[in-house]
Amino acid sequence: MMSENQTLNIGQIMEYLPHRYPFLLIDRVVEFERGQRIVAIKNVTVNEPFFVGHFPELPIMPGVLVIEAMAQAGCILLLAEVADRDKKLVVFTGIEGAKFRRQITPGDQLRLEVNVLSFRPRQGRMEGKAYVDGKLACEATLTCAVVPRPRRVTPEESPAETTA
Repeated sequence: MMSENQTLNIGQIMEYLPHRYPFLLIDRVVEFERGQRIVAIKNVTVNEPFFVGHFPELPIMPGVLVIEAMAQAGCILLLAEVADRDKKLVVFTGIEGAKFRRQITPGDQLRLEVNVLSFRPRQGRMEGKAYVDGKLACEATLTCAVVPRPRRVTPEESPAETTA
C-alpha cells in the first residue's frame, strides 16, 4: 500500500497500472493524499505517437488522451485502497462535463490533479483537472468501476495440441 505524500517513479507507476507504451500516460506521481487526492505529471514530447496524425502541421494532444491521463492518475489513487490490486482493473463507466480550455502541444508538462468525490469497493467518482503552466487546460468528472483483471494463461497452462 502507498503511504501519504509518497511520490512514484515510472517503474512504481507500472506496478499499479496495466498500461504500457504507447498508452501509459503518467510519468510521475508528485503528490498523494490517501483516498483523497493525487497529482501526477505527464511530460508531452514531440515523439508521442499520436502527434503523427493529430495534426502533422499543428501537433495537439487529443483531448480524449488528456482525460485518459487523468483517469490513469485516478486509477492509481483508487487502486492504492484495494488490497488485491494486482487482480483488479479500474475501467471507465462515464465522463461528465468534459471541457477543453487550451491546446496541449509538444514541450508542455501536464499537471494532472484528481480528487475523489466518492469511492466504494466496486465504483468511484472523481474530479480531474489538467493544468499547463498553472493554467487549466482540461477538466472532467470521471466515473469508474473496479473489475476483476483477466488472468493470463501461461504456455504451460494452455491445452496440449493433439494430432489425429
